Amino acid sequence: MVQQVTPENTIEVIYPESDGQPMADNTEQFAWIVKIKENLEILFASQADVFIAGDLFWYPVQGNPNIKQAPDTMVVFGRPKGKRGSYLQWDEDNIPPQVVFEILSPGNTLKEMTKKLQFYQRYGVEEYYIYDPDKNDLNGLLRSEESFEVIEEMNGWVSPRLGIRFQLTPDTLEIVSPTGQKFLSPVEIDSLREQERQAKEAALQELEKERDRYQELLAKLKEKGIDTDNL
Repeated sequence: MVQQVTPENTIEVIYPESDGQPMADNTEQFAWIVKIKENLEILFASQADVFIAGDLFWYPVQGNPNIKQAPDTMVVFGRPKGKRGSYLQWDEDNIPPQVVFEILSPGNTLKEMTKKLQFYQRYGVEEYYIYDPDKNDLNGLLRSEESFEVIEEMNGWVSPRLGIRFQLTPDTLEIVSPTGQKFLSPVEIDSLREQERQAKEAALQELEKERDRYQELLAKLKEKGIDTDNL
């Protein structure tokens, strides 16, 4: 009988779930991260195999916790929704995020963004979008074989993977879903729902009034001796 011995000096590799840094440098950056992430969640809510996360560490290489990035928003097609402390690619059928968003802030440096670009290019991202809300400047890169190519015209560009359209106005970026619905902030979504609720309530009240008027009419006809049973 052969007994398999596990070395006692085997070191467990730790993949940190946080670096202690804030998700965003300012309220504008945070608002955009939330808007993009949450609207994508809504867009793909019915698809169980689309995982979306914001500011989640992605580890592409098993055994090396130093190789990591935490995209502001990432989308992974082919992986189930659910809770994760980090995205360990080897535990996810080795599927990398296909789409990544970064929202710039004044604290971002050229060196930092260059490293992110190289990381996303090396580890399989297909679409990479960078938006600077202060300058209202949107850039996109699309994978071509093993490298990225710059998307020359972003105004009106439709994401091959997501189906969303980017529209730059003089003041801001608008993102439009395949159904024509603009991406909204949580406050705007709540306001829209309240408007729909009020409109539904008004319609029901009007229907009740119509029923009351109909019953009054029937009562008057009966008073006049008119048979209303067949009306």
